[in-house]
Amino acid sequence: MVDKNVIAVIPARGGSKRIPHKNIVDFMGRPMIAWTIKAALDSGIFKRIIVSTDDKKIAQIAENHGVEVPFLRDEFADDHSPVSQAVIKAVGQAEEHFGEKYDTVVQLMANCPIRTGQQIVDGYNNFKAKGAKFQISCFKFGWMNPWWAVKLNDRHIPTFLFPEIHGKRSQDLEELYCPTGAVWIADRKALRDEETFYGSGYIFHSMNWKYAVDIDNYDDLEMAQAVYYMVNSQ
Repeated sequence: MVDKNVIAVIPARGGSKRIPHKNIVDFMGRPMIAWTIKAALDSGIFKRIIVSTDDKKIAQIAENHGVEVPFLRDEFADDHSPVSQAVIKAVGQAEEHFGEKYDTVVQLMANCPIRTGQQIVDGYNNFKAKGAKFQISCFKFGWMNPWWAVKLNDRHIPTFLFPEIHGKRSQDLEELYCPTGAVWIADRKALRDEETFYGSGYIFHSMNWKYAVDIDNYDDLEMAQAVYYMVNSQ
């Protein structure tokens, strides 16, 4: 069911360094961004889906897969600018370009290719049900339990980050969660005013870790490929 007041923005700058042109690198036979575009389209909830990029090649690939790139990003394309700044700018430009106003903004990172339309719908429904202004997707830590995290010095001697839990059983520890870029949602006005998805009263929405994989380097890419087979063999 399309919501006429909801816009999806897929940020995809061209200057990634750990994986050059990461957002369009091949992932399971398609450019990586194509998977996020498909998920956005499959969700069926968006009045408008746009890609925010500074790269003409990414823009062309995005358009070939069925979404709009009405303008190229002219700022916030460096290594230091928060992604939220690019999204806020893109939404403002879209409102002016299309003559539309949006109540809700959904940010979908292109480097989360396993997330599907269903996870987007689930996140959006939770956002509406909770009456939140900001919502960030997350997943529960499993076997890589951060409670056991250590720092190593130059002699490989460990220092526990949480020394108070040393010696406790894993089943006695609280569950911990990690944010993922899969589905971030915000009230349009609140996002413009606070300039971050971590705005006042933000909440987390948990999703299955298999759909939450963020790809930032080649190790992540290899893991995501394995998870893809896991998910699609069920």
